[in-house]
Amino acid sequence: MASISLGLNFSRKKSLARNAAVERKNLITVCRFSVKTLIDRSCFETIDDSCSEFTNFAAILEQVLSHRLKGQINWFGYESPRSFWDFIRVACSKVPHNCISSIENMENVSSSRAKGRAWIRVALMEKRLSEYISTSLRDIKTTRRYYEDGAIVLGEEANMLAGMLLGLNAIDFSFCLKGESLDGNCPAVIDYTPYLKFTQSSESISSDEEELRTLGSSGSEGSTPENIGPPFISDQHSWYNKCKRVEQKFRLALEQKGYLEELVRLREAQLAESVAQNKLVLQRMEETDLNHKFEKEQLEFIILELQDQLHSFQSLEQLSAEISLSSTSLDPLHPQKEGVGRHGNSKSEGKEDTPSLLGLCGSLTSMTSYKSLTSLKSSECLASPNAEITSPGLTPS
Repeated sequence: MASISLGLNFSRKKSLARNAAVERKNLITVCRFSVKTLIDRSCFETIDDSCSEFTNFAAILEQVLSHRLKGQINWFGYESPRSFWDFIRVACSKVPHNCISSIENMENVSSSRAKGRAWIRVALMEKRLSEYISTSLRDIKTTRRYYEDGAIVLGEEANMLAGMLLGLNAIDFSFCLKGESLDGNCPAVIDYTPYLKFTQSSESISSDEEELRTLGSSGSEGSTPENIGPPFISDQHSWYNKCKRVEQKFRLALEQKGYLEELVRLREAQLAESVAQNKLVLQRMEETDLNHKFEKEQLEFIILELQDQLHSFQSLEQLSAEISLSSTSLDPLHPQKEGVGRHGNSKSEGKEDTPSLLGLCGSLTSMTSYKSLTSLKSSECLASPNAEITSPGLTPS
């Protein structure tokens, strides 16, 4: 009995693990298909709430983020269901410049499920859905606190989810956050029919035609030609289907061609604008270089002028020093002044020269006094250099 119970438990665990793996694989595969169909539809029209592809994608993403989400334990010990918004609100709070606070403050969105749906739309319009998901999945501690073992966000499929959502950043979304799409009362339901359509290949169609022909020709030898009617009708029907498929492919290729042509025109306009801006920048750089060269030349010229002026000032100082030396050497009263100074010093020790005497000596040593003395000498007012000069300013008191 024990071995039977162990075998039943093992088979049960194996079936549960298999079911969980299949469920994760189905959700990830359907999510990848929905992203591809959404990108294809965005080539021809703007994606908004009325787009059936987006409605299905939002339902799939909601199911993925709610996979094996733990319930919330209340005060009475009962477990109440929880929305994925509770996890996103905590895990994405570390994203710089996030939209969590703005969604929390929305007036028309009250329930947790409605806030989660609003977050999906805002993140798509911001082109940051993949960034939010990647940041939340890196917070392993918070993820394990909100999800049970076997959840998609805790498995290897989490990295695939963040990678496939990255392609949605190339789409321009436009949503209204006040419509009925944010109603949090009804759960999201996934429509699998767009991904379960069977398209018969051309090889399969040709093999079917061969079988119909074989069945039509396998009658009695006396069968009349009217027996070949059904194969002809089926053949005509197959050709009609082929034409329909070719026409659909042609229309799709034509729409893609128009989109690519419009994209090329837009890129050419952007390129022309960039080239024009580049030319303006180069022109401004050239003007700036010319201005800098002109200013440099002006500064160099000013420096040369200042150096010339400095040399001229130095030469004038040297000339004035030479003139003063020559004037003192040619002054005839210079020895007498020295004698008078010595006599005055011997007569009154410790006394300094009076200001009047210093002024008189300075006046005598000046250039004008020298000129006056030479003029007097030339006019023979002075008899000889050795004669005494009586002056009121020089007589000893």
